[in-house]
Amino acid sequence: MTTPHRLLSGKVVLATHNQGKLREMRELMAPYGIELVSAGELGLPEPDETGHMFSENAAIKAVAATQASGLPALSDDSGICVEALDGAPGLFSANWAGPGKDFKPAMARVLNELAKRGAVSPDKRRAHFVSALVIAWPDGHQELFEGRVYGEIVDAPRGTGGFGYNPIFQPDGYDQTFAEMGSTVKSGVDDALSHRARAFKLLAAACLRKPA
Repeated sequence: MTTPHRLLSGKVVLATHNQGKLREMRELMAPYGIELVSAGELGLPEPDETGHMFSENAAIKAVAATQASGLPALSDDSGICVEALDGAPGLFSANWAGPGKDFKPAMARVLNELAKRGAVSPDKRRAHFVSALVIAWPDGHQELFEGRVYGEIVDAPRGTGGFGYNPIFQPDGYDQTFAEMGSTVKSGVDDALSHRARAFKLLAAACLRKPA
């Protein structure tokens, strides 16, 4: 028997210490009257991400945040998977950026690894972003939504918008990287171009309602 979806309302913890992710999620949540506060703002510790899938790590973070705060918690676990690198960095996308979360050397590492493998042409630089969104409630109820977007790794970083690996990822059907696109193009729920926006579109349809 399928568990019915549960509506999300009021104050919600976003289980992240990433300011870029917080800004993007606040934009997405704005029309639904949700008051979003981050785990970083609440001083909550970051749990060890010991899962083997994006969805498992998202659940670990959401459960830790809801248990620590007593509020519903939303978590995103996301990353970029490069085919020529056997799916790396994948679950370790954030780890490649180091403790300071500096993605410039992480992007340089992706480009260097591709060069070492002779992956020069676009067909050899295929990649996709994955986002797993999990909502956890204090009583143990959980909801999971996943989104993906496919594209290619460009020759060098382009653009200053967004965060993470956005400057080196160009989605299929576009001639701009994520970092060159405005947030309304990349994260608009109607078009849902980004992986996170696509996951959020599913979440919104199931668990959110706009105020009357």
